[in-house]
Amino acid sequence: MSEAGSESTIVSRIRRKILTHEALLSMRMELKAQGKAFVQCHGCFDIVHPGHIRHLRFAKAQGDVLLVSITGDLSIGKGEGRPLIPEELRAENLAALDFVDWVYIEPTPTASELLGQVKPDVYIKGREYEFNHDPRFTAEQRAVEDGGGRVVFSSGDVVFSSTALIASMEQSVDPNSQRISQLTGTEALQGEALYGLISSFRDKRVLVVGETILDTYVLCDQPEVAGESPVMTLRPLERRRYVGGAGIIARHIAAMGARPILLTPMADDELSRDVSQQLTAEGVEVHSFEVAGAITEKQRFLVGAQKVMKLDLVEPMVLDAARVGAFVDLASDLAARCRCHGAVIADFGQGLFSSSLLQRVCGGLRQLVDVMAGDVSGRRSSLSAMRNMDLVCPSELELREAFRLYDEGLPLVAWKFMEATKCKSAIVTMGSEGLIAFDRMGQSVGHGDGWDSRLKAEYVPALCGHAVDALGCGDSLIAAATLGLISHGGLLPSTFLGAVSAAVQAQRIGNTPISATDLRRGVVKIHASHMTYAEPEFAMGRGGKSFAADAVVMR
Repeated sequence: MSEAGSESTIVSRIRRKILTHEALLSMRMELKAQGKAFVQCHGCFDIVHPGHIRHLRFAKAQGDVLLVSITGDLSIGKGEGRPLIPEELRAENLAALDFVDWVYIEPTPTASELLGQVKPDVYIKGREYEFNHDPRFTAEQRAVEDGGGRVVFSSGDVVFSSTALIASMEQSVDPNSQRISQLTGTEALQGEALYGLISSFRDKRVLVVGETILDTYVLCDQPEVAGESPVMTLRPLERRRYVGGAGIIARHIAAMGARPILLTPMADDELSRDVSQQLTAEGVEVHSFEVAGAITEKQRFLVGAQKVMKLDLVEPMVLDAARVGAFVDLASDLAARCRCHGAVIADFGQGLFSSSLLQRVCGGLRQLVDVMAGDVSGRRSSLSAMRNMDLVCPSELELREAFRLYDEGLPLVAWKFMEATKCKSAIVTMGSEGLIAFDRMGQSVGHGDGWDSRLKAEYVPALCGHAVDALGCGDSLIAAATLGLISHGGLLPSTFLGAVSAAVQAQRIGNTPISATDLRRGVVKIHASHMTYAEPEFAMGRGGKSFAADAVVMR
């Protein structure tokens, strides 16, 4: 017999052990007529581990025929992502064991009904059930004894937990999975709660104040070395232009269902008018503050997805005293006239905001909106001038440089910043390490009076494995987090949605708006991220023979 024929025979024998309900009842009647002892085990058997093997061997020794019934996929209640292995494969795994005679997939959550039908002579349970008062097991025991059988507990000398093994595997693949599972397990971060929070973004009016920037991506061919000197030569193939800066924050807010009002400096030229028209078409109400000079453009040269050079075309803005006053008045007038629920002040370090102007804008808006949020970018920005904010979203480096604190612990730096600026909370981003949300406690905890007794911190790991393009992640984060606070979502849910928004952004090339639909899909993806069975792929075995290679992967 050929190897293929032998394998076919083995597979056929295994599959014949997996019975339909009708076949099981028929064969049980025949077995009873023959006077043979019938033994049954029941469980999920998601991962067949050494504890299972000993349990099943013990069961087989208690009679003539061993049935292993397994709970079907739809009835397993072991949490998100379970079962790990589909019911058909779980059944085949058990049927492949020589000491297992029959396998049956039970569609209901417990074996009670099946036990009442097949009436096993012996029903084997693990030692952990001996003193267990779970009503599900009590019902199973009653069904066995009513049918004339008895319940026997296996030795339990080797104890494993499929649930613990799977959790351990997930953590070994992704060290942050435990923290993400902990976060998503909280009531405020359940899918339904986050969906409701996203829906509440609709029609919230948010004033965005800051410089609009053009982010231009120049896609280039493979670089060469110039003939006249050893310098890299780039050949542009395509240009892509994105409206960034305060403009992209407003675009995010519009795409998430809210109504942004953008106050931004712009020149009276064709390019500025084109940008304004694009923003208006995307649902942004644009109010330009006329200045001289073109919109700042930041060109990034890419080879594939790799950025190889950045060129900033900046014409710094300088506002005289009268213009500063006019800008502050216009910001306050827009917030009052449009009845804004919140405001985002974004300092991209292009010269618009001096420290004094930033403080005046913050002071003017504070009494007019419910939530004020701020963000900065670059070393020329003025983070320390953002006063009395409800939320600031700096990077760790920006926060440390604002106070020249490079060696102290991050919580201490955050506390000193929040004390100096009177800000209520801060989301500090740490690149691929994720972010930490810092919040003031209502009262000090313990006997101290320092930051460690007055500051609460929540760590959120990066929600994407690898960033394709980090540009704009902070902009999408502050847009979602601010809308969350405006919608009374609380700091942790708002931070989590901000992290989801940043994760979605990180998977895209270029600065594109994140929509409410993107947020919902991101929430679903995070909640559904678990170890799961992957469809077979064909590989080549020894001798050129093809075979199906099953895999367990993180999705």
